[in-house]
Amino acid sequence: MQDQLIAYFSAIMPLTAEEIAGIRESMCIRTFKKGTVLLKEGQIAKECYFVLKGCVRQYYVVEGEEKTSNFFTENQWVVSVNSFMNKTPANHYFDCTEETTLVIGTEQKENDLYSQFPKFEKLARIALEKGFGEQQAIVATRVTDSPEQRYLQLLTQQPALVQRVPQYQLASYLGIKPESLSRIRKRIALKAKAEQ
Repeated sequence: MQDQLIAYFSAIMPLTAEEIAGIRESMCIRTFKKGTVLLKEGQIAKECYFVLKGCVRQYYVVEGEEKTSNFFTENQWVVSVNSFMNKTPANHYFDCTEETTLVIGTEQKENDLYSQFPKFEKLARIALEKGFGEQQAIVATRVTDSPEQRYLQLLTQQPALVQRVPQYQLASYLGIKPESLSRIRKRIALKAKAEQ
């Protein structure tokens, strides 16, 4: 599993054998049970994560109701950016929707790698920009697309996610009620049947 993170970084820029050894040395990998809460609202994030296997959900609690804003799966970073970087309390939660294996990073580990390998600062910046771009695209679809368009896009971009998370969480992520998601699924199935 260690090779997954190495492959991720190597796709951004080539790494020397020494740099690969440095990453391996600093790596802390842990597996969390389904339902484990990694971060609670009000806590200051002291860790960031890279998903090797599994799924982490980000959600907010609004008037007692959970509102899902994101799912992070294999080869994605899970970071409460504002809380982690500015040492401010998080306004959301991270939890594991299934058994999840993560690489755990801390500020200290990050700084140690930067001082040993200055090139990693650029690597981290590129990875952060990539993640930020993905998040911006998700936010944009919430403004520009209908729930059905968002669901179809999800089926295209992350088809496995539809099978991996409960329907009520998926509906919340799409900004609709579970009944509306059922109607959208039926409509899509009927359309597909009619086109056969």
